[in-house]
Amino acid sequence: MEASERKIDLFEVAEIKLSYSTKVKNSLRPKVGTSRQVYEVFAKAWEDDRIEFVEDFKVMLLSRANRVLGIVTISSGGTAGTVVDVKLVYAAAIKSAAQSIVLAHNHPSGNLLPSEQDKRLTQRIKQAGNILDIPVLDHLIMTSEGYYSFADEGEL
Repeated sequence: MEASERKIDLFEVAEIKLSYSTKVKNSLRPKVGTSRQVYEVFAKAWEDDRIEFVEDFKVMLLSRANRVLGIVTISSGGTAGTVVDVKLVYAAAIKSAAQSIVLAHNHPSGNLLPSEQDKRLTQRIKQAGNILDIPVLDHLIMTSEGYYSFADEGEL
């Protein structure tokens, strides 16, 4: 059996295109300025049957005027945690031309206090944002009955 040889062109690469398009007018997007407003927007985007069931991690993408460009689910996990890839957080932010972001995840247990792991993850994402000039404005822990704001509590 003969091995087929294929000449490899070292200059053949995939073309990568970045684009952003929206169907929502800027004036119709919600504007957030407080943790309460952020919580209300996230609460509408969260699936009611999941908030007390499994942990999800979402990112709110914001314009320079703090208008919500969109909310993206970065990861879904089990009942006690989820794995967050910082690269995916910023891939979404860059693709949407976000000027800042707000993080959120839920605690199915109903506990509003952040774990040490929550604090470390927040700092890692914040450091990446500092390098990319896409700041993290807040990180909310969501439950069906309320929220905890890292920014409000001086944890950011």
